[in-house]
Amino acid sequence: MRCDGRRQPMADASKINPPGVERLGYLGLGLMGTPMTRRLLDAGHQVAVWNRSEGKVAPLVAVGAKHAAKPRDLLADSDIVFMCVTDAAAVEDVIFGSEGLAAAPGAGKLVVDFSSIHPDAARDLATRLKAANGAGWIDAPVSGGTKGAEEGTLAIMAGGDAADIERVRPYVLAMARRLTHMGPTGAGQTTKLCNQVIVGCAMAVLAEATRLAVNAGIDANRLPEALAGGFADSIPLQLFVPRMVQGIHSPPLGHIATMLKDLDTVADVAQTTSTPVPMASLAGQLFRLAKAARGPDADALEIYKLSATQG
Repeated sequence: MRCDGRRQPMADASKINPPGVERLGYLGLGLMGTPMTRRLLDAGHQVAVWNRSEGKVAPLVAVGAKHAAKPRDLLADSDIVFMCVTDAAAVEDVIFGSEGLAAAPGAGKLVVDFSSIHPDAARDLATRLKAANGAGWIDAPVSGGTKGAEEGTLAIMAGGDAADIERVRPYVLAMARRLTHMGPTGAGQTTKLCNQVIVGCAMAVLAEATRLAVNAGIDANRLPEALAGGFADSIPLQLFVPRMVQGIHSPPLGHIATMLKDLDTVADVAQTTSTPVPMASLAGQLFRLAKAARGPDADALEIYKLSATQG
């Protein structure tokens, strides 16, 4: 970084990535993928990028990333490919669609999926990709939202082979504070569902508490301060409540449709494992109402607006 705050042009790849250091790729440059890729570049790694919409590629290329024309080209030019896309259908498309990752030689390479998908889908995709081109798979969904992606404080829970997890650990920790190996393929996705039970219910409960404060005539902006250090204190309390009260929804911490997708997956896994999830089921229905009222791409914290007094 230059003293005037601008990034130096990308150095020669052989100098950035010495022998034994892997070539990296990142596929899916959305709310999470763009800041995560920037952190890899800031750490000095060689990173190739691909995104369905070209507009999100250019800013990263301008600061040193290499543009891959197709997903298959991304894997061809990388040893480890990270990706973060919207859902299992999108993962399927970029792997097995026309010019997808499966079309490139993959022996000795790894695909690390940061997307949140059904654990069964992760296991199926891993098996099919290994059969198609020999590439390994790590399911590694993330928690911490866009703020965590920008600040490198994400928590990442991973499923896959232990040796593969250790291979990617130094690169993942350029983007995250924590990487925990939870078990075989699919275990990362199952852990993320547990995370979403907690986060989805927290959003719904904090929206309820904040609305009670507002309707009862106290300053809801001071709830985080008043409750700090008590049993009700938490990162969601400190982060979500001010955004709800002040109507701060851009950039969104996450989309309503994404939270609803995850809570619907919780319900499905709960059914197959005979697990009662009454709180998560209620949160899911509240987010379904929020999707109808605010739209799928609205910030998930707009669940607070469901209880607003109609003028």
